[in-house]
Amino acid sequence: MTGKPSLLVTRRLTDDVEARAARDYDAVFNPEDRVFGRDELIALCQQADAVLPCHSEIFSADVIAALPERLRIIANHSVGVDHVDLDAARARGIIVTNTPDVLSDATAEIAMLCMLGAARRGAEGDRMIREGRWDFWSPSFMVGRQVTGRRFGVLGMGRVGQVAAERARGFGMEIHYHNRSRLPAELEKGATFHASLESLLEVSDVLSLHCPATPRTTGVINADTLARLPEKAILVNTARGALVDEEALIAALKSGRLFAAGLDVFRDEPGGNPEIAALDNVFLLPHIGSATRETRDAMGFRALDNIDAVFAGQEPGDRVA
Repeated sequence: MTGKPSLLVTRRLTDDVEARAARDYDAVFNPEDRVFGRDELIALCQQADAVLPCHSEIFSADVIAALPERLRIIANHSVGVDHVDLDAARARGIIVTNTPDVLSDATAEIAMLCMLGAARRGAEGDRMIREGRWDFWSPSFMVGRQVTGRRFGVLGMGRVGQVAAERARGFGMEIHYHNRSRLPAELEKGATFHASLESLLEVSDVLSLHCPATPRTTGVINADTLARLPEKAILVNTARGALVDEEALIAALKSGRLFAAGLDVFRDEPGGNPEIAALDNVFLLPHIGSATRETRDAMGFRALDNIDAVFAGQEPGDRVA
């Protein structure tokens, strides 16, 4: 026995993060980087004082009900916490934290990549060259959409949304946003606030999603909301797949009502949606918004900071439940 608190780390993290965890805790790692099923997750948690999971581990109400009394904190290696039943955790007295701030830049970069890849038909062009089908050129060949001077709509002007807006300003785009509340002027930076989602949709040449997945926002992008976007708009989603009704998105892309979409997240992960993947006018990435070495180190350290605080008898800085 080490006398240190027991920590379950559910996925393979960076070497530096795992080294710190091993130094400070009686840590159990997952070197094979497997996704634990429900029963295995519950079993592994039985000897844990803390667990450091990712969004791939589902802490539903029934899983939380089966957790041991000794487990004090679920310190998520993510900003989103839709994989944890927060009400059930509160009822059990289990602290839940996330890792805000540290992945804003990386995720905003991916949003720009998705926007440009969708607007300029990046996936279609890449596939054409790799498959040896590029045998023609003319002024009408592979014509896409220019984003410079367009209106960039942000749904959810939190940390990531604000950084994405700043990056879009670099392309000379006009920023519009809808949020639960209006930002102060120093954070708004001249962006136009829309009190209703409907108002935002009507002006969004590019609509970029940056809100969490909650019961209120699940399926917020659907046939009705897509129909409110300007003709030939572009949808970007680097937040959560649950925000989008994928059948409605497919219909809008096939009809040409929506010019293109740039997606880093899907309802079913891993794997995505084969029907979406079959379309030419979609730029796709496998949920890599925060996948830089710098960001993954920072996320792991932030999660460990929260765990450290709990076992030091302090309030963790990133508590969400």
